[in-house]
Amino acid sequence: MSDVHALSAPSGAATDAAPATVRTGGPFASEDAWSVWLGLALVLAAWALFTSGHSLQWLAVAPAKWSSPAQWLADLQAHWLGYVALFATFAALFGIGLSALGHRLSHFLPSFAILFVAALLVFGAGAWVQASRYNLEPPLVALLLGLLVSNLLPLPAWFAAGLRVEFYIKVGIVLLGATLPLTLLAWAGPVAVAQASIVSLLTFGVIFLAGRRLGLEPRFAAVLGVGGAVCGVSAAIAIAGAVRARREQASMAITLVILWAIVMIFVLPFAARSLGLSTAVAGAWIGTSEFADAAGVAAAQAYGDLARQAGGSIAGAPDAAVQTFTLMKVVGRDVWIGIWAFVLAWVAATRWEGAADGVRAKVSAGEIWKRFPKFVLGFVLASALVTLVTSHYALDEYRKVVVPGLVAPIVTLRTWAFILCFLSIGLSTRLRTLGAVGWKPLLAFAVGVAVNVVIGYLLSAHVFAGYWESFGQPR
Repeated sequence: MSDVHALSAPSGAATDAAPATVRTGGPFASEDAWSVWLGLALVLAAWALFTSGHSLQWLAVAPAKWSSPAQWLADLQAHWLGYVALFATFAALFGIGLSALGHRLSHFLPSFAILFVAALLVFGAGAWVQASRYNLEPPLVALLLGLLVSNLLPLPAWFAAGLRVEFYIKVGIVLLGATLPLTLLAWAGPVAVAQASIVSLLTFGVIFLAGRRLGLEPRFAAVLGVGGAVCGVSAAIAIAGAVRARREQASMAITLVILWAIVMIFVLPFAARSLGLSTAVAGAWIGTSEFADAAGVAAAQAYGDLARQAGGSIAGAPDAAVQTFTLMKVVGRDVWIGIWAFVLAWVAATRWEGAADGVRAKVSAGEIWKRFPKFVLGFVLASALVTLVTSHYALDEYRKVVVPGLVAPIVTLRTWAFILCFLSIGLSTRLRTLGAVGWKPLLAFAVGVAVNVVIGYLLSAHVFAGYWESFGQPR
């Protein structure tokens, strides 16, 4: 696989000059469309089992917590049939989609089998009881492992067939929608929604304007802006498709998001401890300042663990850090994927087309729909479906009944999809290509990082501090 040089290179045969979108032409004619069908099929299966009093948990297997290799091996032996069933399900679903798009299963399946085994090892490493102490979140471990292997070992060209970066992340985004019913926004309250909205709008504006002042073209600046404003890799891929950015621009945005996300895993908990923040306030700050869900969970868990070890010197319940992070990042900011995709698809089509020639394009609603990332629609549909299921539950009932029976299995499947994606990113990235990012996008994103961290701190620790302090306290 020595010919693979870009983060998204395995996703298709398009060159760097080609748009980041995939071909369209029908409900089964693009990777976007197949990601919707496959993601919704899993959600519908989980919903049908839940409403009949059962659960998809038997398929959504994941390694149990372990403290010794012997425990890990025992868990694998106990659940080997579930892992085989999960591999067969994923191989069948992704294989059907890729076969319909003209890819050869004889190339994909052997590569995917190796990738799945690697994902299982990564997931198992994340289940180590000390993993949170060392910030070993599975998607990040997957990325680092992939980078290590791809830059130290020669990989055969046929292996690239299984590294479907965009396909895995798109299915993962559809599953993400199922874990975010709209009722969560109501339960979150106007303060959390307002803070998430302020951060999303402000961070995008700062990165976009900084990028434009530095001479970046608007599509690239938009991909960078939403990558920082919402949820990193997922957002960068979604917006690259919406505005028809070039593939290498999406790759550069993903690179910057990942680099800063890793840095923030260590910086934010240390800064929160130095500032004497409670666990709930620190979690909210991490939720407004991190750029990737996996990295944010790692940082929030790290601060919660610090609170457990601090013997009361850090205020608040240890679990409050992850709770408020989830509220801010996973609920508040991630739902902006669909909003930004729609708005920027319209802006790109009506204002940026032909801008270099001084001619503003006139486009139809059909053209905007054509370029709108369909997997974002799947995200919305999955969210709407789970919203219908959960609309009559109170928050406590949702946590006790819906989460373990319906949401938890989908979260596990989403984690598998994200691990497969991050492994594929790492395995198709050469470290020497990171130098191609250039100082201008790096500076534009860094400016956004600085503003994001400061504004997030002010909102979490001062403006809305009373609201966040209430989390994790006795009721």
